[in-house]
Amino acid sequence: MISYFNLNVQVRVCYLGFIWDIIEKVQIKTLQSKSILTPSKLPDADYVINPYTGCRFGCTYCYASFMGRYVGKDIRDWGDYVFIKENAPELLKEDLEKVKNKGRGKSILLSSVTDPYQGLEAKYKLTRRCLEVLLEWGFEGTLSILTKSDLVLRDVDLLKQFKNVEVGLTVTSTDDDISRYFEKYAPKVSQRFIALKKLNEAGMRTYAFVGPLLPHFVSTPNKLDALFKAIYETGTKDLYVEHINLSKYIVDRLKAEMPALDKDVLDKFYLSQDQSYREELNKIVLGLVKKYNLRLRLGGAIYHKDSKGI
Repeated sequence: MISYFNLNVQVRVCYLGFIWDIIEKVQIKTLQSKSILTPSKLPDADYVINPYTGCRFGCTYCYASFMGRYVGKDIRDWGDYVFIKENAPELLKEDLEKVKNKGRGKSILLSSVTDPYQGLEAKYKLTRRCLEVLLEWGFEGTLSILTKSDLVLRDVDLLKQFKNVEVGLTVTSTDDDISRYFEKYAPKVSQRFIALKKLNEAGMRTYAFVGPLLPHFVSTPNKLDALFKAIYETGTKDLYVEHINLSKYIVDRLKAEMPALDKDVLDKFYLSQDQSYREELNKIVLGLVKKYNLRLRLGGAIYHKDSKGI
């Protein structure tokens, strides 16, 4: 069964066999995956779980748009398809049997190349079911959630049952208009700040993921200051910061999807690949970390050009 959803995850039209959003074409398809607990090359994760291939949020800068090649999609299709790994919970049960000592000393990230709480999660609940599997199995490692959605609040009841868990929200601006421009269908960034605050009030360990650093921050450092201040005011203490990845396929998406993008802005995107630019931005970041008494993970801003690091 396949259904239509808007951003609030309300059913629109059913049983079409493929999806045509009233405003945009979106293909939603179920599939049987071969594995779900995947070894990771990321610095803070031993394994990743990606319950979906594709992401309806369709962020223009997203490095994960390369995933389309595995399901016959073009880079430019990012955001217009979501493949649902309907057997993910069952596969996770099998994959966990290969993990020793109930995962002690290991970490799992949900998710690295999709958003585990994109709108379709409200319908299919694959992320929630995977959390249930981890709890039933008795996972004793570190579980990390990374999302752009306040839908994660739905699962606080499960998350509180893990021995070692943290929830991260990606925030790239304090301006809803800017976040909407680059993160087309993701929840407003203001909603994400509210979610972080609610998670902290619920006693959850949280972090913010400031990534990518948008190109205007060097010329307008007050805007980056406002972002760090907003993170601080949620009660969140830890954060990751990441420079933008401008691999050719990402640049191609930016040009194709934002043909009217101001040339000065595009030039700043290119400048962000220059080492001296990144060093200047790093100084600003370190100063703000000190100012707001935050903890910058990995010792500095992440930069991994052409790295997909699933």
